[in-house]
Amino acid sequence: MIAVDGVQPYVVSRLRRIGRVSDVDDVMQDVRIAVWDGVARGRYRQLPGVPFEAWVQGVCANVCAAHVRRELNHQTLPLIVEAGNADGPTSFVSSAVLGMDRSDGRSAELIIDQQWARTIIELTRVSVPTGVWDLAADSLTGPRQYGPPSPQDRRRWHAVTVVRQTARTVQNALEVEPMAVRNIGDLCQQAARCLPTPVLRRTAECIVRPGLQGSDRKRALEALALELGVTERYLAVQIGSARRLYQAAWRVIRAGTRAAF
Repeated sequence: MIAVDGVQPYVVSRLRRIGRVSDVDDVMQDVRIAVWDGVARGRYRQLPGVPFEAWVQGVCANVCAAHVRRELNHQTLPLIVEAGNADGPTSFVSSAVLGMDRSDGRSAELIIDQQWARTIIELTRVSVPTGVWDLAADSLTGPRQYGPPSPQDRRRWHAVTVVRQTARTVQNALEVEPMAVRNIGDLCQQAARCLPTPVLRRTAECIVRPGLQGSDRKRALEALALELGVTERYLAVQIGSARRLYQAAWRVIRAGTRAAF
Protein backbone atom coordinates (compact mmCIF):
# COMPACT_ATOMS: atom_id res chain seq x y z
CA MET A 1 0.00 0.00 0.00
CA ILE A 2 2.98 2.33 0.55
CA ALA A 3 4.10 1.58 -3.00
CA VAL A 4 0.59 2.33 -4.28
CA ASP A 5 0.48 5.68 -2.47
CA GLY A 6 3.69 6.58 -4.29
CA VAL A 7 2.00 6.52 -7.71
CA GLN A 8 -0.65 9.10 -6.82
CA PRO A 9 1.21 12.00 -8.52
CA TYR A 10 1.23 9.96 -11.74
CA VAL A 11 -2.52 9.32 -11.43
CA VAL A 12 -3.19 13.03 -10.85
CA SER A 13 -1.13 14.00 -13.91
CA ARG A 14 -2.99 11.53 -16.15
CA LEU A 15 -6.43 12.60 -14.94
CA ARG A 16 -5.58 16.29 -15.24
CA ARG A 17 -5.15 15.80 -19.00
CA ILE A 18 -8.83 14.94 -19.38
CA GLY A 19 -10.11 17.31 -16.67
CA ARG A 20 -10.97 14.50 -14.23
CA VAL A 21 -8.75 15.27 -11.24
CA SER A 22 -11.80 14.77 -9.04
CA ASP A 23 -11.62 11.04 -9.92
CA VAL A 24 -8.26 10.56 -8.22
CA ASP A 25 -9.68 8.82 -5.14
CA ASP A 26 -11.70 6.38 -7.26
CA VAL A 27 -8.73 5.54 -9.49
CA MET A 28 -6.36 5.14 -6.55
CA GLN A 29 -8.84 2.71 -4.98
CA ASP A 30 -8.96 0.75 -8.25
CA VAL A 31 -5.15 0.62 -8.24
CA ARG A 32 -5.08 -0.63 -4.63
CA ILE A 33 -7.55 -3.40 -5.44
CA ALA A 34 -5.68 -4.36 -8.64
CA VAL A 35 -2.32 -4.55 -6.83
CA TRP A 36 -3.75 -6.48 -3.90
CA ASP A 37 -5.52 -8.90 -6.25
CA GLY A 38 -2.37 -9.35 -8.34
CA VAL A 39 -0.24 -10.20 -5.30
CA ALA A 40 -2.91 -12.48 -3.82
CA ARG A 41 -3.28 -14.40 -7.09
CA GLY A 42 0.46 -14.73 -7.61
CA ARG A 43 0.64 -12.49 -10.67
CA TYR A 44 3.62 -10.61 -9.25
CA ARG A 45 6.96 -12.30 -9.77
CA GLN A 46 10.04 -10.86 -8.09
CA LEU A 47 12.84 -10.29 -10.59
CA PRO A 48 16.47 -9.42 -9.80
CA GLY A 49 17.08 -5.69 -10.01
CA VAL A 50 13.41 -4.86 -10.60
CA PRO A 51 11.81 -3.17 -7.56
CA PHE A 52 8.26 -3.94 -6.52
CA GLU A 53 7.40 -0.29 -7.09
CA ALA A 54 8.08 -0.76 -10.83
CA TRP A 55 5.46 -3.49 -11.04
CA VAL A 56 2.99 -1.29 -9.14
CA GLN A 57 3.72 1.53 -11.60
CA GLY A 58 2.85 -0.80 -14.47
CA VAL A 59 -0.42 -1.79 -12.81
CA CYS A 60 -1.19 1.88 -12.19
CA ALA A 61 -0.53 2.78 -15.84
CA ASN A 62 -2.94 0.07 -17.00
CA VAL A 63 -5.67 1.13 -14.55
CA CYS A 64 -5.29 4.80 -15.52
CA ALA A 65 -5.40 3.99 -19.23
CA ALA A 66 -8.57 1.93 -18.77
CA HIS A 67 -10.20 4.70 -16.73
CA VAL A 68 -9.32 7.36 -19.32
CA ARG A 69 -10.68 5.23 -22.17
CA ARG A 70 -13.87 4.55 -20.23
CA GLU A 71 -14.43 8.23 -19.43
CA LEU A 72 -13.74 9.41 -22.98
CA ASN A 73 -16.17 6.81 -24.36
CA HIS A 74 -19.00 7.80 -22.00
CA GLN A 75 -21.70 10.12 -23.26
CA THR A 76 -21.49 13.44 -21.47
CA LEU A 77 -24.45 14.47 -19.32
CA PRO A 78 -24.79 18.13 -18.30
CA LEU A 79 -24.92 18.95 -14.62
CA ILE A 80 -26.80 22.19 -15.13
CA VAL A 81 -30.39 21.81 -16.30
CA GLU A 82 -33.51 23.38 -14.92
CA ALA A 83 -36.34 20.89 -14.48
CA GLY A 84 -39.52 21.90 -16.24
CA ASN A 85 -37.84 24.73 -18.18
CA ALA A 86 -37.12 23.29 -21.60
CA ASP A 87 -36.67 26.72 -23.17
CA GLY A 88 -34.63 28.30 -20.37
CA PRO A 89 -31.04 29.50 -20.62
CA THR A 90 -29.64 26.11 -19.63
CA SER A 91 -31.67 24.14 -22.17
CA PHE A 92 -29.30 25.18 -24.97
CA VAL A 93 -26.31 23.97 -22.95
CA SER A 94 -27.91 20.62 -22.22
CA SER A 95 -29.01 20.20 -25.84
CA ALA A 96 -25.54 21.01 -27.12
CA VAL A 97 -23.84 18.63 -24.73
CA LEU A 98 -26.26 15.85 -25.66
CA GLY A 99 -25.89 16.48 -29.38
CA MET A 100 -29.52 17.60 -29.75
CA ASP A 101 -30.63 19.29 -32.95
CA ARG A 102 -33.04 22.04 -31.85
CA SER A 103 -34.64 22.30 -35.30
CA ASP A 104 -38.03 20.83 -36.09
CA GLY A 105 -36.37 17.91 -37.86
CA ARG A 106 -34.81 16.34 -34.78
CA SER A 107 -35.29 12.60 -34.55
CA ALA A 108 -37.37 10.74 -32.00
CA GLU A 109 -34.26 8.93 -30.82
CA LEU A 110 -32.56 12.19 -29.86
CA ILE A 111 -35.66 13.41 -28.05
CA ILE A 112 -35.76 10.16 -26.09
CA ASP A 113 -32.06 10.52 -25.27
CA GLN A 114 -32.65 14.03 -23.95
CA GLN A 115 -35.58 12.94 -21.80
CA TRP A 116 -33.54 10.00 -20.46
CA ALA A 117 -30.73 12.36 -19.55
CA ARG A 118 -33.14 14.78 -17.86
CA THR A 119 -34.60 11.94 -15.83
CA ILE A 120 -31.15 10.90 -14.60
CA ILE A 121 -30.17 14.49 -13.84
CA GLU A 122 -33.34 15.34 -11.94
CA LEU A 123 -33.21 12.13 -9.87
CA THR A 124 -29.54 12.74 -9.16
CA ARG A 125 -30.21 16.30 -8.09
CA VAL A 126 -32.75 15.26 -5.45
CA SER A 127 -30.57 12.36 -4.25
CA VAL A 128 -27.41 14.27 -3.33
CA PRO A 129 -26.99 16.03 0.03
CA THR A 130 -28.06 19.66 0.35
CA GLY A 131 -25.60 22.06 -1.25
CA VAL A 132 -23.56 19.37 -3.03
CA TRP A 133 -25.21 19.94 -6.40
CA ASP A 134 -24.52 23.68 -6.34
CA LEU A 135 -20.93 23.09 -5.24
CA ALA A 136 -20.37 20.60 -8.06
CA ALA A 137 -21.92 22.94 -10.63
CA ASP A 138 -19.73 25.77 -9.35
CA SER A 139 -16.68 23.55 -9.74
CA LEU A 140 -17.48 22.80 -13.37
CA THR A 141 -18.59 26.29 -14.44
CA GLY A 142 -16.39 28.57 -12.37
CA PRO A 143 -13.09 30.01 -13.66
CA ARG A 144 -10.15 27.63 -13.58
CA GLN A 145 -7.65 28.22 -10.81
CA TYR A 146 -4.04 27.18 -11.29
CA GLY A 147 -1.68 26.29 -8.50
CA PRO A 148 -1.88 24.09 -5.40
CA PRO A 149 -5.47 23.10 -4.56
CA SER A 150 -7.14 24.93 -1.70
CA PRO A 151 -9.49 23.34 0.86
CA GLN A 152 -12.39 24.83 -1.12
CA ASP A 153 -11.09 23.18 -4.30
CA ARG A 154 -11.02 19.83 -2.54
CA ARG A 155 -14.60 20.30 -1.35
CA ARG A 156 -15.66 21.10 -4.91
CA TRP A 157 -13.89 18.04 -6.31
CA HIS A 158 -15.52 15.89 -3.66
CA ALA A 159 -18.92 17.34 -4.60
CA VAL A 160 -18.33 16.46 -8.26
CA THR A 161 -17.40 12.91 -7.24
CA VAL A 162 -20.56 12.60 -5.14
CA VAL A 163 -22.75 13.83 -8.01
CA ARG A 164 -21.09 11.55 -10.56
CA GLN A 165 -21.36 8.49 -8.30
CA THR A 166 -25.01 9.30 -7.64
CA ALA A 167 -25.72 9.73 -11.35
CA ARG A 168 -24.15 6.36 -12.13
CA THR A 169 -26.17 4.74 -9.36
CA VAL A 170 -29.40 6.31 -10.61
CA GLN A 171 -28.68 5.23 -14.19
CA ASN A 172 -27.98 1.66 -13.07
CA ALA A 173 -31.20 1.66 -11.04
CA LEU A 174 -33.24 2.89 -13.99
CA GLU A 175 -31.87 0.02 -16.08
CA VAL A 176 -33.02 -2.67 -13.64
CA GLU A 177 -35.71 -4.81 -15.28
CA PRO A 178 -39.01 -4.65 -13.34
CA MET A 179 -39.44 -8.41 -13.82
CA ALA A 180 -36.26 -8.95 -11.78
CA VAL A 181 -37.93 -7.45 -8.70
CA ARG A 182 -40.52 -9.89 -7.37
CA ASN A 183 -40.27 -9.19 -3.66
CA ILE A 184 -38.56 -6.95 -1.11
CA GLY A 185 -35.51 -9.21 -1.04
CA ASP A 186 -35.00 -8.81 -4.79
CA LEU A 187 -35.43 -5.04 -4.43
CA CYS A 188 -32.71 -4.80 -1.78
CA GLN A 189 -30.37 -7.06 -3.71
CA GLN A 190 -30.75 -5.12 -6.96
CA ALA A 191 -30.31 -1.79 -5.15
CA ALA A 192 -26.96 -2.89 -3.71
CA ARG A 193 -25.78 -3.97 -7.16
CA CYS A 194 -26.43 -0.50 -8.61
CA LEU A 195 -23.62 1.23 -6.72
CA PRO A 196 -20.79 2.44 -9.00
CA THR A 197 -17.63 0.87 -7.50
CA PRO A 198 -16.73 -2.57 -6.13
CA VAL A 199 -15.95 -1.14 -2.68
CA LEU A 200 -19.28 0.66 -2.43
CA ARG A 201 -21.19 -2.35 -3.74
CA ARG A 202 -19.61 -4.76 -1.29
CA THR A 203 -20.07 -2.29 1.57
CA ALA A 204 -23.75 -2.00 0.72
CA GLU A 205 -24.16 -5.77 0.39
CA CYS A 206 -22.29 -6.75 3.56
CA ILE A 207 -22.93 -3.86 5.97
CA VAL A 208 -25.62 -1.43 4.81
CA ARG A 209 -28.20 -3.88 3.49
CA PRO A 210 -28.23 -6.16 6.58
CA GLY A 211 -28.06 -3.08 8.85
CA LEU A 212 -25.12 -4.32 10.92
CA GLN A 213 -24.18 -2.47 14.11
CA GLY A 214 -21.71 -2.85 16.98
CA SER A 215 -19.60 -6.00 17.09
CA ASP A 216 -21.34 -7.46 14.02
CA ARG A 217 -20.30 -4.44 11.97
CA LYS A 218 -16.74 -4.62 13.28
CA ARG A 219 -16.42 -8.28 12.26
CA ALA A 220 -17.89 -7.51 8.84
CA LEU A 221 -15.46 -4.60 8.39
CA GLU A 222 -12.50 -6.83 9.24
CA ALA A 223 -13.56 -9.51 6.74
CA LEU A 224 -14.39 -7.02 4.01
CA ALA A 225 -11.13 -5.09 4.46
CA LEU A 226 -9.20 -8.33 4.04
CA GLU A 227 -11.24 -9.24 0.96
CA LEU A 228 -10.79 -5.87 -0.77
CA GLY A 229 -7.24 -5.13 0.39
CA VAL A 230 -8.07 -1.84 2.09
CA THR A 231 -7.99 -0.63 5.69
CA GLU A 232 -10.94 -0.93 8.04
CA ARG A 233 -10.77 2.82 8.58
CA TYR A 234 -11.18 3.45 4.85
CA LEU A 235 -14.18 1.13 4.68
CA ALA A 236 -15.77 2.73 7.73
CA VAL A 237 -15.61 6.10 5.96
CA GLN A 238 -17.35 4.59 2.89
CA ILE A 239 -20.37 3.34 4.84
CA GLY A 240 -22.12 6.70 4.80
CA SER A 241 -21.73 7.07 1.02
CA ALA A 242 -22.75 3.47 0.42
CA ARG A 243 -25.89 3.94 2.54
CA ARG A 244 -26.91 7.12 0.72
CA LEU A 245 -26.37 5.59 -2.73
CA TYR A 246 -28.11 2.36 -1.72
CA GLN A 247 -31.15 4.31 -0.53
CA ALA A 248 -31.22 6.35 -3.76
CA ALA A 249 -31.12 3.18 -5.88
CA TRP A 250 -33.77 1.55 -3.67
CA ARG A 251 -36.16 4.46 -4.18
CA VAL A 252 -35.64 4.57 -7.95
CA ILE A 253 -36.14 0.81 -8.40
CA ARG A 254 -39.17 0.79 -6.08
CA ALA A 255 -40.79 3.62 -8.04
CA GLY A 256 -40.28 1.71 -11.29
CA THR A 257 -41.87 -1.55 -10.19
CA ARG A 258 -45.52 -2.40 -9.73
CA ALA A 259 -44.88 -5.31 -7.39
CA ALA A 260 -47.26 -5.29 -4.44
CA PHE A 261 -44.93 -5.36 -1.44
